[in-house]
Amino acid sequence: MSGPLAGIRIVEVGHMLAGPYCGLVLADMGAEVIKIEPPEGDIARTVSPHFIGPHNAYFASLNRNKKSVVIDLASAQGRAELEEIAGRSHALITNLRPSAIKKLGLTYDSLRRCNERIVCVALTGYGLEGRYANSPAYDYVIQALTGVMALTGDPWAPPTKAGYSAVDNSAGLVAAMGLLAKIVEGKGGQVDVAMYDVMLSQLNYLAGAALNTGEVVERMPNSAHPYMVPAQIFPTADGWLTLFISHDKFWHKFCQEAGCPDWIGDPLFATMASRRQNRERVLAAIGEVLMTATAAEWVRRLVPLGVVAAEVGTLSEALASDLTRSRQMVVALGDPAQGLRAVASPLKFDGFTPQYGPPPLLGEHREQVLGKAGA
Repeated sequence: MSGPLAGIRIVEVGHMLAGPYCGLVLADMGAEVIKIEPPEGDIARTVSPHFIGPHNAYFASLNRNKKSVVIDLASAQGRAELEEIAGRSHALITNLRPSAIKKLGLTYDSLRRCNERIVCVALTGYGLEGRYANSPAYDYVIQALTGVMALTGDPWAPPTKAGYSAVDNSAGLVAAMGLLAKIVEGKGGQVDVAMYDVMLSQLNYLAGAALNTGEVVERMPNSAHPYMVPAQIFPTADGWLTLFISHDKFWHKFCQEAGCPDWIGDPLFATMASRRQNRERVLAAIGEVLMTATAAEWVRRLVPLGVVAAEVGTLSEALASDLTRSRQMVVALGDPAQGLRAVASPLKFDGFTPQYGPPPLLGEHREQVLGKAGA
């Protein structure tokens, strides 16, 4: 292995998304990630209906560059094998329920006997301890409980889930950061990452307004920013346009290009504060102007001026875009002829390019890791 984390060994006892995504981030940076799976395998191996050869597309997106070892952690032999691996590892990450984490001995208190310096990261819904610890926790539920759903979508529509697993992915990144922080510190210990806490922390300035001023934070039409105007999506003659103007300098440029120079001096339009106070009137006027051209045409005219604008596109369009190609963000996993592809690591380092291997077959690396064949 090469990379910034070469020589670091991580044990992953996780399933589905949050824990495996944490392990993926570390593996892409060169860590040796040993994925401990039950005899039936991570459920993610069968989640997607899409298979490329022997690989499930869902599983492949989260488990490249890892080693798979099948261990029955509920058995005495499995427990001994886990301790053997943990004894020569730097850290363990798990996203099982707290009751299972404790029962299977995946905490620092349990593993310190075999490795005083191991870092144990418990990535759970509501924390490793406390009255809520073992309550069911999924991405959907956390988005509902933290207000994310209530803040997403148009005011007249039902509360809306973010279009991807925002909680699981965010929690995985925070868990990776906590794990690395403890390794840098050079001390073993327990790291407690709750998905609920992670999402509350990401509501930062909205939570600050609610906590300090009593502001009731609500959904805004057309994905509008609560304080900046215009900063939202607009319909155009063809497609939707994202327009985000955060500074009056760019507002002036927009007004000139839109053929409305009189807005620059109009007291209702002139400053961010006045536009916020007169939001409905300002947005109606802007919306009328933007309907005179397509989203693509507005992007062509505004972006060279430094005005932040973009067409609202689909995931498929993004994956096939020149921007994605220029950033080398779609990669083959293993032999390109096999046709298995994924989104690359977003981290880029001088002198290091990740090698993207395929995801492991179930139990593929048992003999390599433990020197023992069979289950």
